[in-house]
Amino acid sequence: MFGPFERAVAGRYLRARRGERFVSVIAIFSLVGIALGVATLIIVMAVMNGFQADLMGRILGLNGDLSIYGAGRTISQYEDVAERVRKVPGVISATPLIEGQVLLSAGSYSSGGVVHGMTRQGLLDLKGVSSSLVAGTLDDFGSDDSIAIGVTLADRAGLSIGSRITLVSPNGAATAFGTVPRVRAYRVVAIFDAGVNDYNSSYVFLPMHAAQIYFQMPDKVTQIQVMAKDEQNIRPVTMRIVNAIGEPGLRVLDWTNANNALFGAVQVEQNVMFLILTLIILVAAFNVISSLIMMVKDKTGDIAVLRTIGASRGAIMRIFLMCGASVGVTGTVAGTLLGVVFCKNIERIRQALQKLTGTNLFNPEVYYLEHLPAKLVWGQVGEVILIALSLSLLATLYPSWRAAKTDPVEALRHE
Repeated sequence: MFGPFERAVAGRYLRARRGERFVSVIAIFSLVGIALGVATLIIVMAVMNGFQADLMGRILGLNGDLSIYGAGRTISQYEDVAERVRKVPGVISATPLIEGQVLLSAGSYSSGGVVHGMTRQGLLDLKGVSSSLVAGTLDDFGSDDSIAIGVTLADRAGLSIGSRITLVSPNGAATAFGTVPRVRAYRVVAIFDAGVNDYNSSYVFLPMHAAQIYFQMPDKVTQIQVMAKDEQNIRPVTMRIVNAIGEPGLRVLDWTNANNALFGAVQVEQNVMFLILTLIILVAAFNVISSLIMMVKDKTGDIAVLRTIGASRGAIMRIFLMCGASVGVTGTVAGTLLGVVFCKNIERIRQALQKLTGTNLFNPEVYYLEHLPAKLVWGQVGEVILIALSLSLLATLYPSWRAAKTDPVEALRHE
């Protein structure tokens, strides 16, 4: 499409000489604008993809892909139900557990919390906790006074391995003087770092037998937590589990229902950010139009001479198309490289900026996660590159068409 003549003239116009630098400076600004727009879009989308993937992985890793509840009641004969669920195709594990709200107290510290009571094997299968222990082991998890707590709770309450933490439940025994809360102290045997601030600060784990005694649920549980092989395609597994249970009093709730509002909000925010940041590239494309229009005005005499010596209108149009396309392609390539390199080193950059400024740039209590995730989806990167190239090429059409329409006679007369 572009012959040696068009390439030579376009290259000459892109290399500014004395007296022609103003137009080239505008072209450089256009290139930088496209590069920054592409890099910003890639970085923001990668961070939001990483946030969504990390959030989903941690929440599902701690809560399971779906749960089986008793509709307003506890589940008896839970081992039989769990065994039927484990035989369903696509199910990795089914863990019975007891969940209850308590007040966590240690010394002068007190805060609301959630108790999960499960067997030692069930806690070992919960990789979000068992694989992230920062102190202690699960070897002693099983005695009636043992408990596992999060690292944030341990720091705030000043607890360590062997310390005692008291659980207070409002659902106590009824007496003549009213309901007496249940109070029991437990020994910390393990401290975990699940990577999610809410879990590290408010979730504690008791052995199944101890939780049944504390909540007065002998041989009963409140739910069965299920892990599936493919959490992205959870609906067919949910339907198979409903058919396998065969009990109308039990309700199956998968993560798409339990966390639908949260993940739906993240997806909407991701789409809106993509549209908003695309406007940066659009603004940079307008700069390409401005620089090319000024170049056409500046080169009116050159265009007339080229037309006079035999250059066709198509050749003139291709020359300025190539000038604009060079700015767009170079800016897109530079922005893509900058965005990918930034995403690959985003956590190092964050740590360096935190040391330099002395501030916490990513507060886990605000952003729900304890590090800045970034996940490059190459399909999205391709979409960004395609959008940038398309806008850049479209921006060159009108100035190039105007250059091709220049009348050499009128141009030379005024010259």
